[in-house]
Amino acid sequence: MRQTSPNKPQRRRRVDNIQKFTVKADAPLLEAAAAVLKDHKPTKLKSMLRHHQFAINGTPSSQFDRPVNAGDELWVNFDGSFHIFSHPKMKLVYEDDDIMVVDKGYGMLSTAAGNNIKDETVYNVLRKYVKLRSEHARVYMVHRLDRDTSGLMIVTRTAKAREKFLTQWTNIVTERKYEAIVEGSVPEDMGLVQNYLRDADNYEVVSSEDSEDGGELAKTRYKVIERSSRYTLVELSMRHGHKNQLRVHMKDLGCPISGDRKYGGHANGIHRLALHATRLCFEHPTTGKKMAFESPIPENFKTLLR
Repeated sequence: MRQTSPNKPQRRRRVDNIQKFTVKADAPLLEAAAAVLKDHKPTKLKSMLRHHQFAINGTPSSQFDRPVNAGDELWVNFDGSFHIFSHPKMKLVYEDDDIMVVDKGYGMLSTAAGNNIKDETVYNVLRKYVKLRSEHARVYMVHRLDRDTSGLMIVTRTAKAREKFLTQWTNIVTERKYEAIVEGSVPEDMGLVQNYLRDADNYEVVSSEDSEDGGELAKTRYKVIERSSRYTLVELSMRHGHKNQLRVHMKDLGCPISGDRKYGGHANGIHRLALHATRLCFEHPTTGKKMAFESPIPENFKTLLR
């Protein structure tokens, strides 16, 4: 069998010529591109648009009238197309050199857990994606969503950005909201669930009113959005969450999240946990710019209210 020499140099991946321009005025994408690439003819710009050579704040787009705001970064790949992120269980909502915001689907782990190292995770998918541009690129997890929870989450592309989030989370992450369909009727239109949470030996999280039990103080605010005969749609918010916090607190309220059989709920017609991370607001770890992202609850959640 012919063997490859260990000293043979490996072929390096070509690095595309990607330049970044700060947009000075609100405009559709094609007009914004024309404003920064003044030496390019309209036909050339349209060709570049068709071939996915433009990206807004790191997110590729070929939509000529896609809104671009003053202060946004217009990325131009002069050598070829940007790789278009595509995955059946996850959307890439925002990307720049430091961070990514993704909208994770139901049934997908954030990172490998226990013996599930072969499962497809947010971390593995994004790691493969960034390495398409550079073999040295990395991603770092900042927080997690449970496998059964969908919605918005932050991932960083640098260790420095991750460290900023981990050490200053309560200062720079200003808002985290979820929506859930819970069983029964929540007694008040709004309120606060507050107690101490700790991990139990059976992989569940248990709550206690006594700090002497070794738990960590956790606070969840809730607000009723809509009621039906069997369920209530609630908005939930927390600043720095404990694992399974929202699920445990809804159980403590006497209204477990629909589909959450781990914490007292029952199976439902949508065959999933009815919990979705809908809003995420924070200050950019490098620029300090205020960032806000929203993701509506899945349409099938609403069928439970009918």
